Amino acid sequence: MTVERSKTLNKNNDPMHGVTLLMIVTQLQKVYGWEELGRKININCFKSDPSIKSSLTFLRKTPWARDKVEQLYLTAVQYKKIKVS
Repeated sequence: MTVERSKTLNKNNDPMHGVTLLMIVTQLQKVYGWEELGRKININCFKSDPSIKSSLTFLRKTPWARDKVEQLYLTAVQYKKIKVS
């Protein structure tokens, strides 16, 4: 197997490849809405005057919260609530 083919196979198996935090938050907000996101992940950026911008700012500075959001995204992808292109 060539290195190029190996990279292609790895890329296709990683649902996070090429996915930005903006894409994750936007898709989760469309699927669940802010209220449900606030229930699933108890962080104020989803509960108190939520917006994409404030959520991105908080998540970029807070690794534990970003990990929870990424895990919820992966779960949504696994259960086909979010389609990965």
